[in-house]
Amino acid sequence: MQTRSQTRSQTKYIERAIFEVNIDFDDASATWKSNKKYIGNGSYKYVCAKKGINNKCCLLKCLPGEIYCKRHLKMFNQGKI
Repeated sequence: MQTRSQTRSQTKYIERAIFEVNIDFDDASATWKSNKKYIGNGSYKYVCAKKGINNKCCLLKCLPGEIYCKRHLKMFNQGKI
């Protein structure tokens, strides 16, 4: 005679397909850091998303909740960006 605990332990699991995952963590890390500036002790801050002539970021601190610094947000709102 089987008890409930024995029937639970005999549960059959369906075998699921296993997918191959290839993640380039170095590239993912570099992409994540692309709009941030290292400020020390493992901390980062967001920098302005405006790219200059040499294709580098502005490096000024973003306004809270925005992707641009004060100067470039004003230009964006005026339609110059």
